[in-house]
Amino acid sequence: MGSVSNQELPGVCKTEEDEAPSTEEDSESFHGVGVCKWFNVRMGFGFLSMTNREGVPLESPVDVFVHQSKLHMEGFRSLKEGEAVEFTFKKSAKGLESQRVTGPEGTHCVGSEKRPKGKSVQKRHSKGDRCYNCGGLDHHAKECKLPPQPKKCHFCQSISHMVANCPIKAQQSSPHSQGKPSSLKGDEEEHGHSPPPPASSD
Repeated sequence: MGSVSNQELPGVCKTEEDEAPSTEEDSESFHGVGVCKWFNVRMGFGFLSMTNREGVPLESPVDVFVHQSKLHMEGFRSLKEGEAVEFTFKKSAKGLESQRVTGPEGTHCVGSEKRPKGKSVQKRHSKGDRCYNCGGLDHHAKECKLPPQPKKCHFCQSISHMVANCPIKAQQSSPHSQGKPSSLKGDEEEHGHSPPPPASSD
């Protein structure tokens, strides 16, 4: 089967070129202490501001890249701006990159209270967006799991108009139109809630 001199572990074949970078990385791993400079919870990365390297205080903070996969914590991984951290890091072609990030003395990171999905859902609710297929508040029509529904206003259930043009919804949401019930009635007649089906006429 050929020479096995390069196979130190069973099933793992390494050449000398493969081995050199890994031993170099191991020897160039450093320890740092600092705070989170900023962290983008949607993209999952940010920068640490290192103030202490190998136990020696730095004259000015140094930036160290951090990715969410390197954070020691459970659940959604992120960092809060200004959060105290300890970390191991290495030099790479892109600069300094963290390898493992923890809270002080190896504790779990605290993390940011921000969540990318929760934020967008709150925005949708505040605007009153609805699914135009089923009328649900938690999604849009393109995400709806129901088959195509008959088109109707999801506010008053009329088939003569959509919710965006609903006179009842407009009247309730407008603070200046409270004293105009008669005009609303006229609007409904004008928009013509559909007459009863032909079966009802004798």
